[in-house]
Amino acid sequence: MKTGLKKIIVGLLVFGFMFFFVHQPASASSASYIIINKSNNQLAYFENNQLIKVFHVATGKKPSYTPEGRFKVVNKIVNRPYYTGKIPGGDPRNPLGNRWLGLNARGTWGTTYAIHGNNNANLIGQYVSAGCIRMHNNEVQWLYNRVPVNTPVIITTSGKSFTTLASANGFKVASRSTVPVSTTVLKKGSRGTEVKNLQKRLTELGYSTNGIDGIFGHNTDAAVRKFQKAKKLKVDGVVGPATQKALGKI
Repeated sequence: MKTGLKKIIVGLLVFGFMFFFVHQPASASSASYIIINKSNNQLAYFENNQLIKVFHVATGKKPSYTPEGRFKVVNKIVNRPYYTGKIPGGDPRNPLGNRWLGLNARGTWGTTYAIHGNNNANLIGQYVSAGCIRMHNNEVQWLYNRVPVNTPVIITTSGKSFTTLASANGFKVASRSTVPVSTTVLKKGSRGTEVKNLQKRLTELGYSTNGIDGIFGHNTDAAVRKFQKAKKLKVDGVVGPATQKALGKI
């Protein structure tokens, strides 16, 4: 075989080898993963065996709506259109927000269940979706930029910590200081564990909510307003950063 022909064949083989590996979908390392706990509607992101950030999310209206188990991110979409409502991607009315991380849950392939953005920040932390996991747009964008396709996603309902859940699912977790959870604004209509904690704290301080049921209704709103008035805060019934600071640990 002539030298020139040999060089061409070798070159083609090298090119094919490089093309095969360069064009494979990005894969997540075993040290990069997401855990979602429906009991408190929080999402934890782990990277390099460390808990990096914890976010508040919204999940299904009913426990069965958001599937539980071990899944993975199978596609990533920027500004996905909301086909049901015929709303284009990037439109402020789009309930899917600005980023979509599709999951292979219940035999689907990233087109039905996802971690995605949201066009109503007041719904984060509540049980309101048809099955997807909703996040604040700026937070899902942060996550999107760090999560490659094939990243493992664990969805569960548990009273255990995220590090305990990570270990139980076979992941290594390096020790580090506690990661703060992103601040959620609570107001009339909010539901969940955080509302229960708020009601307990108000009751401890002498502002009765007439029960601790995890539902931010009229009684809780009235208690919050009384507390805000007593502390000379803005009396609006909204438990934002200033009111949360005055309440202390909730």
